[in-house]
Amino acid sequence: MSLADWRSSWKYPTVILCVYGFFCSTRPSEPYLTPYLVGPDKNLTLEEVNNQMFPVWTYSYLVLLFPVFLATDYLHYKPLVVLQGIAFIVTYLLLLFAQGIMAMQAVEFAFGLSSATEVAYYSYIYSVVPSTKYQLVTGQCRSATLIGYTAGSVIGQILVSAAGVSYFVLNIISMTCVSIAFLTSWLLPTPQHSMFFHRDLTANIVEKKMSNGQASIDNDIHSPKNTCPSNLSVDVSDIPNEFEPAEFVELPLNPLPGSAVVSPMVVFLQLWRDFLNCYTNKSLLLWSVWWALATCGYLQVTNYVQTLWTTVEANATVYNGGVEAISTLTAATSAFAVGYINVDWAVWGEVALGAFSTLDAAILIVMALAENIWVCYGLYILFKGSYMFLITISTFMIAKTLTLERYALVFGVNTFMALALQTVLTAIVVDSRGLGLDVLTQFLIYGGYFGFISLVYILKGACTLQRHCCQRSSEREMDDAIVHHVDHAPL
Repeated sequence: MSLADWRSSWKYPTVILCVYGFFCSTRPSEPYLTPYLVGPDKNLTLEEVNNQMFPVWTYSYLVLLFPVFLATDYLHYKPLVVLQGIAFIVTYLLLLFAQGIMAMQAVEFAFGLSSATEVAYYSYIYSVVPSTKYQLVTGQCRSATLIGYTAGSVIGQILVSAAGVSYFVLNIISMTCVSIAFLTSWLLPTPQHSMFFHRDLTANIVEKKMSNGQASIDNDIHSPKNTCPSNLSVDVSDIPNEFEPAEFVELPLNPLPGSAVVSPMVVFLQLWRDFLNCYTNKSLLLWSVWWALATCGYLQVTNYVQTLWTTVEANATVYNGGVEAISTLTAATSAFAVGYINVDWAVWGEVALGAFSTLDAAILIVMALAENIWVCYGLYILFKGSYMFLITISTFMIAKTLTLERYALVFGVNTFMALALQTVLTAIVVDSRGLGLDVLTQFLIYGGYFGFISLVYILKGACTLQRHCCQRSSEREMDDAIVHHVDHAPL
């Protein structure tokens, strides 16, 4: 394959995106953010970091998520990937050279922007890769970020423990890595179409049609009803209403000219209709609610766990980087293991959600009460592995019934709801304008929060199991009746 052919294939943007994701995630200073802030470099107090600085990330992430989600699609993905690189650079410039609590709040706003623009990174690939490669490429991109984060944590731990490198130097290394990622983002090709605003006229949705009990589809994508005029006009009533996933015609890798911009009103109406269709499905709603609730708690824990570690053992040798690396690998292993567990999650999933949420509640309460840093480290690794195990199951159960557009919508809504809940929790429990509680009390509350989740899902799981057992019992009785009828039937 020549260089020109390779650059025009799906492999080129995949490689660039993986390189970008690796360097964006390789940030050796991240596990040591709190020690850096409360140390001589920034000289902030734990209360300022915990109650005034960190909440800004939650608020900015929530406010920016929805407009960034729309801008990502409207601007063809690449500008938002570049913007993420800029946001990372601004974050580390401020961390390195700015002083004072207001400057550190600006750090959290910039980091909130980088978090919100992450949607561009994970959705970009679907616009330049054929659908048959979605699973492969998604795994490669996520693996790249995972490897980058693990590498950054390991490098940070080695430099701190073995070489005695300062946290300031770690931030310089992180700044270098995200700058490389920013330069790499410019090499990405700009997609010619997107999921919502920029439709490719050569790619048309082929809806399922039921006729004589058989599913049939219209393969003639060039028929008059599928031809769009130059001034695109879309009838909202033509948007599919069914919850069943629509089938798609394979997109050509290099789409033909003829992309048309869909009006924002049509896009919003389509999103609203898809939203109603998706969330009226009780099973999807149940898994989505847990997804949002648990992600809210997980983000709170990971956001404030460094503050907890610093509180428990302020003068100890810091092994945050090693713990983050081990916890990430443990989480990846637990998520990978889901694919090899043969369980009917439609029956046992709710019980599993409730049981593991109970475990998470106990972990967080013990972490708040423990006075040993190694206990806190070990429990955090267990907590992260438990969450990743369950979120993988939840993601699979939600995604298996969705088309690509609805996948983006549902997980966007779930993330927004998680951030909205996190914002409420942060404003009440953490923010100095709210209760402004210390971090130990916060973790007790987070433990109670997961305890509430476990109670709800254990009760719901018990109902599901009872209904399943009754159904199996009825089926056995029916089978026995049929056998009895056949045995006593006259010859």
